[in-house]
Amino acid sequence: MHLLSPGPSVDDRALEDLYAYPTELTRPFVQVNFVASADGAATVSGRSRGLSSPADKKVFALGRDLADVVLVGAGTALTEGYRGIKRTELRASRRSRLGLTDIPPIAVVTGNGSVDPMSPLITDTTVPPIVLTSNTAPTDWRKAVADAGADVVVTGEDRVDPAAALTALADRGLLRVCCEGGPTLFADLIAANLVDQLCLTVSPLLTGAGAVRIAEGLPAAAPVDLTLESVLADDGFLMLRYRTKAASGPE
Repeated sequence: MHLLSPGPSVDDRALEDLYAYPTELTRPFVQVNFVASADGAATVSGRSRGLSSPADKKVFALGRDLADVVLVGAGTALTEGYRGIKRTELRASRRSRLGLTDIPPIAVVTGNGSVDPMSPLITDTTVPPIVLTSNTAPTDWRKAVADAGADVVVTGEDRVDPAAALTALADRGLLRVCCEGGPTLFADLIAANLVDQLCLTVSPLLTGAGAVRIAEGLPAAAPVDLTLESVLADDGFLMLRYRTKAASGPE
């Protein structure tokens, strides 16, 4: 056991190295980003922003900068007011230096077609979004979303199959996957044993009962062992980075 004590500050390049995806990927590597209160809540008043901090937002933005694609559930995207990812000078220079495309697309998961074809998530974007849906979504809706500019992919019968969704992303050359939630999608990924890394910011806040946890929905067959890879601290916030034992490789 070690006591976390104040240490040197971490610059942007050191953060890049710390959160870098593995090199020479041959399959999707799924990193999941979440912020939670000290008593385990994923939201305050239904949204995550009340839990965040400047340091957490910096790590969140870095997750997007290093990824091939940002994966998000439709509920979270709509609640948090998602639009297409925007170009910034830092993002552009970082991604150019790392050999990535200018801006990563957002891949939104909606099994029943809950995303409005005219929503900013679909229309206010530089890079066409990917809509991962199921055969239960209405055909007319799928056509409307495609006509609005999205890449619509059926990845399941009654609901989106997370493994099929990741295969669809891999078929498009998108292997560095940054998942931004929400809790239902995270639970699905855990249940399918598809999570490689969890970046969890713990907020120094007690919210009390009522809020959802970061994983809600489909239960996993068994707990998944994690290894703690790094800990950063800033103004009472802890930025924890865990990897699954399989993603960490042999000890």
